[in-house]
Amino acid sequence: MIREGKKEDLPRVLELIKELAVYEKAGDEVSNTVELMEKDGFGDHPAYGLFVAEEEEGIVGIAIYYYRYSTWKGRRIYLEDIVVTDSHRGKGIGKQLFDSVIQKGKAEKCSGMVWQVLDWNEPAINFYKKYYGASLDAEWINCSISFD
Repeated sequence: MIREGKKEDLPRVLELIKELAVYEKAGDEVSNTVELMEKDGFGDHPAYGLFVAEEEEGIVGIAIYYYRYSTWKGRRIYLEDIVVTDSHRGKGIGKQLFDSVIQKGKAEKCSGMVWQVLDWNEPAINFYKKYYGASLDAEWINCSISFD
């Protein structure tokens, strides 16, 4: 079952975020907390939204999104992370989560969806190409600054 996430889901959501970080070879990089996620996602001005995939044993997947603005394309929905716990991969849960974010973007009149994928993550790249015909652009370089 896919549903919108709630505050009570955040401890498990953070566990899945940490699981993704380990998969992406950056297990020590997660500094977020449940408290920050509650403030940032469920306060007066939410910075993100999320969907959870739930089975009998609890939450087994998440998709976290937010809105961004493209000067060329207008309002876009940005898929920040999609995670399905290792033991539940290959069951179509990731596709259901991905489709939920697409539907949210369409409902909010976004012009499209954007996301990132690591160049070595062949399973994800193949998924995006196979099911969605996604365009992968190797031309742009990601940039960031940390405010410590």
